[in-house]
Amino acid sequence: MKIKVRVSHEEDTKYASLICKKIQESAKIRGTGIAKKDPEYIKSKMIHGNAVIAFCDEKLAGFSYLDIFQNKEFVVNSGLIVFPEFRKQGLAKLIKVKIFKLSREKFPNSKIFSITTSNPVIKINTELGFKPVSFSELTQSEEFWKGCKSCANFDILTRNQRKMCLCTGLLYNPYTNTKKINKKNNYFSCLSYGDKIVLAYSGGLDTSYCLRYLIQQKYEVHTVIINTGGFKKNELEKIEERAISIGSKSHKTIDAIEEYYQNCIKYLIFGNILKNNTYPLSVSSERIFQAIKIAQYATFIQSKAIAHGSTGAGNDQIRFDIAFQIVCPEKITLSPIRDMKVSREEEIEYLKNQGISICWDQAKYSINKGIWGTSIGGKETLTSYHDFPEEAYPTKLSRKKSENLELEFEKGEIVSVNKEKGTAIKNIINIEKIASKFAIGRGIHIGDTILGIKGRVAFEASAAIIIIKAHHLLEKHILTKWQLYWKEQLSNWYGMLLHEAQYLDPVMRDIEKFLKSTQERLTGTVYIILYPYRFHLVGIKSKFDLMASSNIAQYGEMNYAWTAEDVKGFTKILSNQMKMYHNLKKIKLK
Repeated sequence: MKIKVRVSHEEDTKYASLICKKIQESAKIRGTGIAKKDPEYIKSKMIHGNAVIAFCDEKLAGFSYLDIFQNKEFVVNSGLIVFPEFRKQGLAKLIKVKIFKLSREKFPNSKIFSITTSNPVIKINTELGFKPVSFSELTQSEEFWKGCKSCANFDILTRNQRKMCLCTGLLYNPYTNTKKINKKNNYFSCLSYGDKIVLAYSGGLDTSYCLRYLIQQKYEVHTVIINTGGFKKNELEKIEERAISIGSKSHKTIDAIEEYYQNCIKYLIFGNILKNNTYPLSVSSERIFQAIKIAQYATFIQSKAIAHGSTGAGNDQIRFDIAFQIVCPEKITLSPIRDMKVSREEEIEYLKNQGISICWDQAKYSINKGIWGTSIGGKETLTSYHDFPEEAYPTKLSRKKSENLELEFEKGEIVSVNKEKGTAIKNIINIEKIASKFAIGRGIHIGDTILGIKGRVAFEASAAIIIIKAHHLLEKHILTKWQLYWKEQLSNWYGMLLHEAQYLDPVMRDIEKFLKSTQERLTGTVYIILYPYRFHLVGIKSKFDLMASSNIAQYGEMNYAWTAEDVKGFTKILSNQMKMYHNLKKIKLK
């Protein structure tokens, strides 16, 4: 069944009489409710866009409208009707949510109320943030209460001097419910005072602003950070201290390094993946795993919403939002900085006014560090022509004398560094420690963002670059021509899809299976020389080396498996189609 709920317009006035009839019939069956509505009244609501109308398979199925009282102090959501044949499809909730959002958009500063005898409607309103209240807290407009005269229970209302009736009064107050009314944006979410929110917290300016802002709005905020290899123990402790000092109800650090390696880095190595032949997807590959773990944590502590500090101009907002929608679709996603378009200067000023000053305005560059590399953003990366200064890179050149490096792989995974065995994670950290002293792995990546704009970012990723290049060299010796060719095609797709937040698409698991299958014989040692700012791949040793193990021929030298006549016959057959093509070219076209 195809359901459509939208704001009404003038063409819908043809339905006004039928809607009034259905409202009257429904009220008569229930024995409560407003029994009669004038079609002209309903038409006026439709014409002015103050009503919503629902269709099921293009058939009229439901309706509701809003009205304003006391100089827009109050907005009523009323006249809810779902035609009998379309009930029990969840349509009432869709209509209620739509009319509520319409009310909030058109009258963001107004209190919204509803009176009803329907328990399901009371439940829906409560979920939207309405609170049961006495009639004295609703509008005192005589115009509104006149409308109750057509109700079968009007005498009950009048006998009780309009203090109570069979209906329940429900009120949504945008101030006590802590809905943010911002001069830039009607920041809307279906949250109420005290609701639990999980905030992805890195300890930086953006997430610190989000933390303080959400706390000030009277939400119960719990912070979480996912460590994918970018933090030392003391750094994580400082981040937790900062979160608690700002006001976080609790803080959780989740270690996801091993999971990140097993589910992503390993395949980035198997695929020799460098975005645009330059960037090892350092940060972009981390975000999806951080988002998944955050979503799982939010489910574990039963929060109603998840918040992140992304801006509206980057890729991370997409990665977070998509993961949250898939892993925990029932939760509300908040992104205050994006939604309210808060500038960096406004964030700093706000936190200073809140008594939180951590010298963020003195930081010239934004740093995102992980086990697979560090990205760096600054004023130079906002242009197309400024070089990135030496001092902007977190790791400085400290070793100028060349050094040998020996990496051993087993089935595509790195198992030792300079003959010292270790886990893949330990080996990556060890390579980074050795190679970063040479300032190796620096670069500036220019790429296409998910949003369609060009982006420029500096990075340093000595371990990632060296491992990928060493692994690729080993593959050149071990894999066949067509394995190398198709690996390159699928690896490019894998990197692009990962970058563009498509990690949870099942095609990624399919590509991973292919990449893993190509690594069965990828065992051997790669020899490298490190120099300041660069490295040299010397060569490899492997029992699966197709070059060293071949007793067929040596390229450019001697062959042992074919004769000169074999080659002549082979070239004749190989050139047949090209000969036919070029012979036909000699025929003049008339």
